[in-house]
Amino acid sequence: MARLDTDDDRAGLTPAEACEPRTPLPVRMVASEEYLPVAQTAKQRETEARLYAIADEIAPKLGLSRRRFFGTAAGMTAAFVALNGSFGRLFAANAAEAMAPEAAAARAKALSGQFIMDMHTHFLRDDTRLTNLVRMRQGVAAQGWNPKIGSPAAQTIESLKFDNYFKEVFLDSDTKIALISSAPSDIPDDWFLTNQQMAAAKAKVNGEAKSVRMMSHAIITPGAPGWLDDLAAALELKPDSIKGYTVGDNTHKETARHPWRMDSDDTYRGYALAQKAGLRNVCVHKGLWGRQLDQRFPKLAPHADVRDVAKAAKDWPGLNFIIYHAGYRLDDPEWALAEFEKTGRIDWVTDLAEIPAKHGVTNVYADVGQIFAQTLVAQPRLCAAIMGQLVKGLGADHVCWGTDAVWTGSPQWQIEGLRRLEIPEDLQKRHGFAPLGAADGPVKTAIFGGNNARLYGVDVPTTTAALAGDRFAALKAEYEARGATPSNRRYGFVRRG
Repeated sequence: MARLDTDDDRAGLTPAEACEPRTPLPVRMVASEEYLPVAQTAKQRETEARLYAIADEIAPKLGLSRRRFFGTAAGMTAAFVALNGSFGRLFAANAAEAMAPEAAAARAKALSGQFIMDMHTHFLRDDTRLTNLVRMRQGVAAQGWNPKIGSPAAQTIESLKFDNYFKEVFLDSDTKIALISSAPSDIPDDWFLTNQQMAAAKAKVNGEAKSVRMMSHAIITPGAPGWLDDLAAALELKPDSIKGYTVGDNTHKETARHPWRMDSDDTYRGYALAQKAGLRNVCVHKGLWGRQLDQRFPKLAPHADVRDVAKAAKDWPGLNFIIYHAGYRLDDPEWALAEFEKTGRIDWVTDLAEIPAKHGVTNVYADVGQIFAQTLVAQPRLCAAIMGQLVKGLGADHVCWGTDAVWTGSPQWQIEGLRRLEIPEDLQKRHGFAPLGAADGPVKTAIFGGNNARLYGVDVPTTTAALAGDRFAALKAEYEARGATPSNRRYGFVRRG
């Protein structure tokens, strides 16, 4: 995360969880503190207006308030109908489905058993010192509040802790297994979760579920004093994979002292330790690095892209390198789409997708956390192009599901987004992209869970049967029987004006 603690950073920002309309999907870019969000575009304003118009036509006929309608499967459908109306038909959704709650609910129920492994999620530890997240929300709370939803509520850190995470991920989405991640800092108390806390959270969750519902990372910090000893201790906790941020301290970029490369001798010592311990998956945060950060943090900028991926993959064929955020540079989506239409390239995503063909490796993967969410609502044609490039270059069996929840709220709207998204025919023909296919077709089934299951040694049929009878499944059944109440909240920042 990039600390938004300067006047320039805070100007125009508003905390999303209390000010944003409770629509089924965001109507503007919602960002964590990792990057600054882009302001709502004209097309997004058009989408928002379309969505309200659809809801105001349908909800009264069903005897529902607008907000209650937005919490139904039909309301979710309406959101994608609105996106189609503004951006062109990229999503399998139509007005007839939105107007038929029973049909929408039946479709949702039919897909609810889909095996989804979200290997990119976050919550904050109970004793977090990152109260700056709350102070930032309080500091901008008077700016840009939506008058339709009343006065700003008190901002708390609780929405970013486990209890809310459990509801958003395991009750209000179709996610079956989630991996809890973290972010390191040169200031020990400013880690989201320590390696010990991630291990404890996994043990607690799986113990309560009576099944494997959670996996965990061990965070690596190459170059930091004693980092190999720290990694050796973390490996004793039996993590499921390791993860690192090559820019070093992503929470405090202005004072980060230990950026690192994936292909350095020092980092290789860490790979050797992990491999000896039986781990094969190396997850690396790349991208989410706007152009303005090149000048602001010039010492970190060379470490943010994917230039060091290929050599590491070639030198360590027994490891899998899973690049989080698919390396996406994070440009203004309108600009990025225009560049793609002109050049056929998307900054750093294209570079990542070209690695297998250029370097003859098969152990590079892309995790779509955060970038799928942000491009889906800002410029879905760009989202489709990103998915097309990743599937074409890496293979449908090398694109992995992650959402970065809970920053963008419950991952269900992202799940629905991929289920309904299709690459436009003109992009398929021009760039040789294969169609993504049906919601439960082979490509989306692989992305949602099959690829992560293979990477993490999960037998899908056996695991699916076990999860269907565990305590979390019973809790979800009880929750839905009482009448599910999805919050439709987001927990990051939005830009106003």
